Amino acid sequence: MQKSTILFLISILFLVVSCASNNFEKELKPVTLENTIYNVPYFANPEIDYAYKANISVYGNDLSGIFIAKKINATTHRVVFTTEFGNKLLDFEISETDFKVNSIVDELNRKILINTLKTDFKLLLKNKFQIKEQLEDTENKVYKSEDESEFNYLFASKAEGKLFKIVHSTKRKEQISINFTSENNTFAENIIIQHYNIKLRIELNYLKN
Repeated sequence: MQKSTILFLISILFLVVSCASNNFEKELKPVTLENTIYNVPYFANPEIDYAYKANISVYGNDLSGIFIAKKINATTHRVVFTTEFGNKLLDFEISETDFKVNSIVDELNRKILINTLKTDFKLLLKNKFQIKEQLEDTENKVYKSEDESEFNYLFASKAEGKLFKIVHSTKRKEQISINFTSENNTFAENIIIQHYNIKLRIELNYLKN
């Protein structure tokens, strides 16, 4: 990862583009709430080091590296991002109530970038959501969780029961979606994090031993 590319990534995170209104909820109908807690199975096993090849696309520029996440206790995950040659770029600890930067290279040590990754990784690694409302369409169940003035929608297929998408949204606009591809609903082989207010896309592909 070249220094010039990193600096370009940081600079363009300041550029915000318009996004569409939050229309997907209009296509859903409310149903009786099954459970007030939704447990996300991904990144939940403390015995597994979740290692992925990471590809980041931002305003037409592509970066790559290795993303490693591990659950270190009941509430906290540790995230390490390295180059493909093993050089550590950042090391975070993330929980519901705390965020700690263990280390980060100078080129990445910018508030706008750290806050963006903090939001992405916190949503990705969250294992438990408090559910306020349940909705559905013909194929999917959708669980709505409220976080102050923002919302998280968890999409699970009716047929298989698999969680395949999380949408982070304000009342009017979708901000981030996370799409999961999982064969057994306990481990996600492919993950795509897509931003709607900036042209940022992160794809994670599981690294098999």
